[in-house]
Amino acid sequence: MEFRAATDDDLDLLYDLMLEAFNWDGTRRFTRSEVVADTHTARYLGGWIRPGDFGVVAVDEGRPVGAVWARALPAAAPGYGYVDDDIPEIGMAVTSEARGRGVGTALLTRCINQARTLGWKGLSLSVEDGNTAACTLYERCGFVTVGRTGNSDTMLRKF
Repeated sequence: MEFRAATDDDLDLLYDLMLEAFNWDGTRRFTRSEVVADTHTARYLGGWIRPGDFGVVAVDEGRPVGAVWARALPAAAPGYGYVDDDIPEIGMAVTSEARGRGVGTALLTRCINQARTLGWKGLSLSVEDGNTAACTLYERCGFVTVGRTGNSDTMLRKF
């Protein structure tokens, strides 16, 4: 497994992985075109890569199998896991065939280290009810629940 920094060339990959994250339980609730067209999800990837955006892509045998990406969102246009203007919110997904192999842990650890190096105060995210595998990963990496929006918990990892 190799890891590399996310670039502006990864936009299509990140949209594909965002779709994977939204359909995390295998139920196809959204299509790729719905994800791309949605104004709320555009907050996370619109204009990728903007100043301050960062992320990591996992590659196995030349093929991307997961990524984590981060963007600081303002209070005027918050994400699902918004905490503060100075705390980027992450999106993350691992392809179904790569799950259970430590890819998520490796991605998240690298993202945390990258955020620290860049001088951020922490990272936040949103995790939907029932996604216990993701919640367990986030807790193992130091995220704690700090709020709730709809049927999702907002989690924070302070540095």
